[in-house]
Amino acid sequence: MTKEHQQLQQSARALRDRCKSVLLATVSPEGVPEASYAPYILDDDEAICIYVSELAAHTRHLLANPRASLMFIQPEAEARNLFARERLVLQCRAEEVRGNEADSLLARMESLFGETVTLLRSLPDFHLFRFQVEEGSYVRGFGQAWKVRGNRLDPLQPRT
Repeated sequence: MTKEHQQLQQSARALRDRCKSVLLATVSPEGVPEASYAPYILDDDEAICIYVSELAAHTRHLLANPRASLMFIQPEAEARNLFARERLVLQCRAEEVRGNEADSLLARMESLFGETVTLLRSLPDFHLFRFQVEEGSYVRGFGQAWKVRGNRLDPLQPRT
């Protein structure tokens, strides 16, 4: 990986890591889109993990169709130009995590987000999802867009 690619990867990861929640786009079985958000953590392979309730449309959508688009975006207050906000958009495949691995990830989530997660763990309708990044794009501003691939956000050629 070239030095430029390493710097792009570091910038994309830094944007992701500054966010404590992720914007989430899912689709119902009837094809109705839904935008939402959820707090997240990264697993050891840098896959994004969320813990969500069946009461939320996005959870039902993911159970029926395990595809999603995730977005991390620079806060409006930090942007010099609202048309050119830094953003990372990822096309992902979702998988439900269960068993010991889920317990370990949820313990990590509890240490990060506190007692709310402890309470949510006691509820029967919550599911832990992990998103495997297939591809995406990282945009730093006008004319500064790159394709990325994988959980580690490996940069590819500039996006046209």
